[in-house]
Amino acid sequence: MGASLVSRPPLERAPLESHPIEGHPSLAAALARLATLVRYRFFLYAGLMPYLLGGAWAYGVEHEFRASIFWLGLGGVALAVVGVEAFNEYFDSRLGTDRVFNPADAPAMSVAVFWLGVAAFAGALAVGIDLALLYGAPVLAFAALGGLAAIFYAAPPMRWAYRGLGELAIGLAYGPWLTLGSVYLQTRRLPQGAWWASCVPGLLIMALAVVNAIPDYHQDRLVGKRNWVVRLGRRRAVWLYLGLASAGLLTAAAGVAAGEFPVGCLAALLAAPLLLASAQRALRSYEQPRRFASAIACIVACYLLAVTLFAAGIVAPGLSSAPAALEHTSGS
Repeated sequence: MGASLVSRPPLERAPLESHPIEGHPSLAAALARLATLVRYRFFLYAGLMPYLLGGAWAYGVEHEFRASIFWLGLGGVALAVVGVEAFNEYFDSRLGTDRVFNPADAPAMSVAVFWLGVAAFAGALAVGIDLALLYGAPVLAFAALGGLAAIFYAAPPMRWAYRGLGELAIGLAYGPWLTLGSVYLQTRRLPQGAWWASCVPGLLIMALAVVNAIPDYHQDRLVGKRNWVVRLGRRRAVWLYLGLASAGLLTAAAGVAAGEFPVGCLAALLAAPLLLASAQRALRSYEQPRRFASAIACIVACYLLAVTLFAAGIVAPGLSSAPAALEHTSGS
């Protein structure tokens, strides 16, 4: 969503046909592009973490866990995030976002990437329908909300990212919707504490969506992509992403203080030095896309560490009662 995170310098694209396959140059280009897409797109991996957090809540706090349902849902989420990235790549290319300053080095996106997204979303829909048949309409509601955010992030007619709604769509989809959907699959409930827990990854991923657009400020502005960075300007966008990320970490601490989260969730605050490092780098380099990459790297690491430690703090209380939880769910 926007530029690749901690991958290659902004405004540059890796050439696609440096190793042509004899007789199949288009196949070589498509395979190279797909490999780059999967390897360097952080959101492919970040999209899985809220789902894992929901499973951790079900196991550690609600003491319910169904492994077969968990893995089926995880497969559906994986397909959905592949679809998100494929559609984002395809429609950004078609709308010119990635070709403003380097049209010769960024050839038009193959239609195969579009069909990859279609196939991935079709697979995710099949999983969603299967789960809905087991657990009812709420599953379809979560799937529909996620689908609206994912499919139309860059695709017409909605194009959330071009209307200043992309960051909010990401925060909701990669926070409450994925986390709560995962909790519901296991427990068929939506506990109050889980709502608060879902805000931790939601706020952090929203911060990532903002910071990821800062190096693309000029090309996004030229193609009419009116995201929050374009609307606010780069310096204010830096303060915005730092505020969102700080709110994510503080939510973990506030939840512990309010008795909603286990005490072990305070471990998420160990990611704060990475946020501080990102702030120091960002405020010095927000007008220099190549140097700004280190600020993005720090906030990515902050997200990964914070959500991992937060989930570990949630799942830890369930470890002592694992046999009872498994006995309960196996009979359900």
